[in-house]
Amino acid sequence: MSIIPLCTPPEAVEIQTRRQRLQAAMQDQGLDALVLHNPDNVFYLTNFANMVHERPFILVLFTTGCPVFVMPKLEEPHVRIRAVGDLEFAPYFEFPAPAGQGWDAKLKEVIAGKTNIGVEYDSPLHVIEALEGHHVRSDIVEDLRAIKSDWEISRHQYACDMFMLGLEETLNLSKPGALPIQIYGAAAGKMNAKMFGDLPTTNMFSTKLQASTQPQPLTHDPHNFTNLFVPLAEGGPHVALSAGMTNGYGGEVERTFFIGHVPEAAKPVFDVMMEARALAYALAKPGTVMHDVDAAVNQLMRKAGYGENLLHRTGHGLGVTAHEGPFLAEGDYRVLKPGMVLTIEPGIYLPQVGGFRHSDTVLITENGNINMTPWPDTLEALTLPC
Repeated sequence: MSIIPLCTPPEAVEIQTRRQRLQAAMQDQGLDALVLHNPDNVFYLTNFANMVHERPFILVLFTTGCPVFVMPKLEEPHVRIRAVGDLEFAPYFEFPAPAGQGWDAKLKEVIAGKTNIGVEYDSPLHVIEALEGHHVRSDIVEDLRAIKSDWEISRHQYACDMFMLGLEETLNLSKPGALPIQIYGAAAGKMNAKMFGDLPTTNMFSTKLQASTQPQPLTHDPHNFTNLFVPLAEGGPHVALSAGMTNGYGGEVERTFFIGHVPEAAKPVFDVMMEARALAYALAKPGTVMHDVDAAVNQLMRKAGYGENLLHRTGHGLGVTAHEGPFLAEGDYRVLKPGMVLTIEPGIYLPQVGGFRHSDTVLITENGNINMTPWPDTLEALTLPC
């Protein structure tokens, strides 16, 4: 018997279950229709990944029956190859188009007679204008995406395994003088070879495999990848990152590491980061308000004297993207629930010393949480030989 790779697309029953949950929520909100433009929501409900460009893709769902996909005729064969689950098609020829022949005219045909239409919070103005005032904001899809099915959790674990492979390659290549661009090429190449070897039909539009290092001079600025030619050197802290999506499902793992020795100025900061990390794990369990997790973690780091060195929240959600809600953040008053997948990554950033952050992908369970990227995290394990 052949083994089905865990990066395979969903079966129709998975997509149909999502749609049924969505239709039930639409009925509860009194919606006649739901108009979706966000490509991540479209992917979640169809398995079709599109790139946003001048030709709109719009998925319309009703409380009963089959969704209708308003899309360019050019893309219909592609949709039929990738999409999972029943769909009705309402193709338009091109953009721009003569009056009455464009996507907006096709959309109006599809929603004719509907007066209470849900739209996403980030729905573009041109889509809202086409609805002629019959719309209300609805975050139903985002709420549903927050709780993962068993099938989705298995795909997230495949992603996590992939990114641990990338992290392993990254750390193996991290020597004095090594350049992030070289490490990126090797680590990304290794992950891509594995991914497309497991599933040759992997969707490149929903796959993004990245891994590399951030050398110590840049680590105080966590999103600074402006120069991939800054060499690694002895000491640190350096940060190794491996993250992205595998055929539509996200994962992330990051580690602060050192080469040869640990500078004295780095040791107390690393210790506080680890205390904050342990507290986040202790608090990340069902029933806990997300605001409270971040507030407690931030308070620990502020009390240790690093209040001016905090740049971001404790964590973010993962799903059909590598970065989405819900958030372990002050101000997010949603409650943690079993089936949520989030990162835990409290960080401290000192311009003259460097940045300190471990990140892991974490599943909220019935009783607590599970680390889906259980890579070693101690100072001893992350002090690499020269």
